[in-house]
Amino acid sequence: MAEISVAKLYRDMSRKLRLKWVAGQGGGDHPLTSDTVTKPSLALIGHLNFVHPNRVQVLGCAEMDYLRTLNDAGMLQAISNLFSTDLAAVVVANGETPPEELLRAADEHNTPLFTSPQQSPRLMDVLSHYLAQAVAESASCHGVFMEVQGFGVMIKGAAAIGKSELALELITRGHRLVADDVVDFYRVAPDRLEGRCPPLLQDFLEVRGLGILNIHELFGDNAIKPTKPLDLIVQLELAETLAPKSLDRLKIKSQSEKILDVKIPKVFIPVAAGRNLAVLVEVAVRNHILLLRGVNSTRQLMQRQMREMRRAAKEAEK
Repeated sequence: MAEISVAKLYRDMSRKLRLKWVAGQGGGDHPLTSDTVTKPSLALIGHLNFVHPNRVQVLGCAEMDYLRTLNDAGMLQAISNLFSTDLAAVVVANGETPPEELLRAADEHNTPLFTSPQQSPRLMDVLSHYLAQAVAESASCHGVFMEVQGFGVMIKGAAAIGKSELALELITRGHRLVADDVVDFYRVAPDRLEGRCPPLLQDFLEVRGLGILNIHELFGDNAIKPTKPLDLIVQLELAETLAPKSLDRLKIKSQSEKILDVKIPKVFIPVAAGRNLAVLVEVAVRNHILLLRGVNSTRQLMQRQMREMRRAAKEAEK
C-alpha cells in the first residue's frame, strides 16, 4: 500500500475542510498508510489498544466535552493516553478550541494538530474518501486509457501497432483521453480500479509523425478526463500474427486480465488494413454494456439455432 505525508494531506484538503495547522509544525513528514480515520474516545479514558499509529484521529464534541470535565491532572493523563503511540495527525472538529495542554502535547510529540469548523461526521467521511484514493495499492501499465461512451477502456498492444492513432480518432469522435503511454491504476475498492495519468504526461498524446500533441489545447476541456474507473481492456493484435484457431469467432468464452488482483473483462481486436478500429472499439464497449445487462448476442444466436434445429427435426418426423 502506498503512503502520503501529513503535509500533503494538509495541502490537498485545507481549503475544502478549512483546516488550520495550530501545533506540531515539525511533523509534516509523518506518513499516512491507512485510509482509516478514527475517533479516540476510548483511548482518552485509558483503552490504549484503540490508538493506532500512522492514522488521523478526530476529536469531536463528545471527546472535547469529556476533556472539559476533567481536572488538570485528569486532562494531562487523557492527553498522554492519546499520544501514547505515533499518531499521524489530530484534527479538532466542530470549531472547538483546543486546550493549551493539547497544543503543548502536539508540539512535544511533533504531531500535527489541525482545527476545522466542519462537523466531525462529515470531516471523517471526506478524509476517509481522500485517504482511500491517496494510499490505494497501485500499479503502472503501458497503453492508452480512454473514456469511451462513459466507460473506462484501456487500449493495449505492441509498440507501433497504432494505439495512439486509435486514441486520436476516438477523441475526434467525442470520447475523452485519460492517459497516454503510462497509466497509473489504483485499487480504490476490492473490485474497482481507478486509472490516472502521471502528472508529467497530463494532457499529452504522442502520435508518430505528428509528435507530442496537447489534447487539452487542441480539443478543449471536454477531450480530457482526469481519472476514470477501468471497465474494459482492448488488446490490439496484428491479424497475421493470430493463428486462426486462436480466434474465438463466436466469443463463447469470455476473457479477462487481472490487474492488482482485480479481474477486468478483455477483448481482442485484430489489426489489419481497412479495419475501422475506432468503430470496433465503440461497438466493443456497447457490447460490453449489453453483457452487463444480461444480453449475450452469441447465446441468443445459439438459442435461435437450437430452436430451428428442433423445428426441422419435428418436420422431418412427420
